Amino acid sequence: MKSIEVARLTEEGELKRFMVGLLQRSPAQQTEVMVTEWDSALTRFANNGIHQNVAERDVSVRVRVVKDGKTGVASINQMNESAASDVLNRAVAIAELQPKGEVVPMPGPAKSQRVETWSDATASATPEERADFVEAICARAKRAGLKAFGAYSTGAEQLAIANSLGVLHHHRSTKATVNSVVMGEAGSGYADRGAIDVRQLDKNDLADEVIDKAQRNQNAQPIEPGVYEVVLEEYAVAEMLEFMSFTGFSALAAQEDRSFMRPGERITGESVNIWDDGVDPSGVPTPFDFEGVPKQRVNLIEGGVASGLVYDMQTAQRAGRQSTGHGLPAPNTEGPFAVNLFMGPGTTPKADLASDIKRGIWVTRFWYVRVVHPKASIITGMTREGTFLIENGRITRPVKDLRFTQSMLDALNGTLAISQSTKLEISEYLGAARVPAVRLKAFTFTS
Repeated sequence: MKSIEVARLTEEGELKRFMVGLLQRSPAQQTEVMVTEWDSALTRFANNGIHQNVAERDVSVRVRVVKDGKTGVASINQMNESAASDVLNRAVAIAELQPKGEVVPMPGPAKSQRVETWSDATASATPEERADFVEAICARAKRAGLKAFGAYSTGAEQLAIANSLGVLHHHRSTKATVNSVVMGEAGSGYADRGAIDVRQLDKNDLADEVIDKAQRNQNAQPIEPGVYEVVLEEYAVAEMLEFMSFTGFSALAAQEDRSFMRPGERITGESVNIWDDGVDPSGVPTPFDFEGVPKQRVNLIEGGVASGLVYDMQTAQRAGRQSTGHGLPAPNTEGPFAVNLFMGPGTTPKADLASDIKRGIWVTRFWYVRVVHPKASIITGMTREGTFLIENGRITRPVKDLRFTQSMLDALNGTLAISQSTKLEISEYLGAARVPAVRLKAFTFTS
């Protein structure tokens, strides 16, 4: 008999009553309550077999108070009356110990757009269902003389936020992600998938990709470093966008003069369009941010021109404008963050991106990426699990992984083609990006 593993989240009504009751008891001038609750499970596999099944259910209650111009924050992982009193008292006591300083304003009430990000199939996924998916990858890898490694997770979560100014938001969601590395004697391949509804994940499609990549990436030979024309697969493009968000799309980065964004100027190729949209159902939507502000679509780069930044309450107050709904839990030193990224597709089939490249490099994904110079948008890192030489429009052989040091804007300024298809890449940390593959004129490999 299969075990039943149903996500158990607190009912919305009970959750809201708990938050409102806590607000009513607060002696502070302003109070905010944020509850995050999750119920998730993970199946890990290695050497063509499952070696671990784990599950976690937890809740976080975070209280922020503003009292006499001073801020205090406290949190606890219980949701009962005694816990509520304790966390509120601690937040107030912390505020009373603080010096007066800049107070992050709390928003007033505003209606957020309701988006459907819940799948009963994902919320009730069982260990057996994950094992069936994993077994398909492992069995095929074994038949091919390869070894499969990876992880498959399913889970449900909810986020609720309320404050004493009248904000009251609630959102629940599900998510399923799977990634796999398949290894041979002299090389490996990588693939991953992510979705709100677990039924959208195709085990055979993933197995086809990762096994084919591993088989083609055996006995890689070195190649001389230099500047090459490249094709970046979606895995690499998504990571590049995540680093662009981290270094440049934030209003705080611009206010501190460390952003590469130059409003109104063309900073990439004209075919590049990048935006953030927290309610687009083709991504992983969240209709409001961690300050309780409804998310707005922000066009970041339009036709290659720097056109917008994302704001939270603090950076919006400094700029004399409204928050765009991109705040992290306040107060923080990180500033706003674009976590629902999109890059517009092009017109070229992905398979044709390399068709007229005389000599270039096909990159599956990046690894160990770090920021070198944020204002110049320079990052460094390695290619990994599928780096191939392109000659006369064809992928001819695998090459050993290369280190790159490259300005992201300079790379995108040389955009020659963009795939007509896009892929959803769910971040390991926060948010997701839906991106195409791209062909770039010049990419600098240093070793």
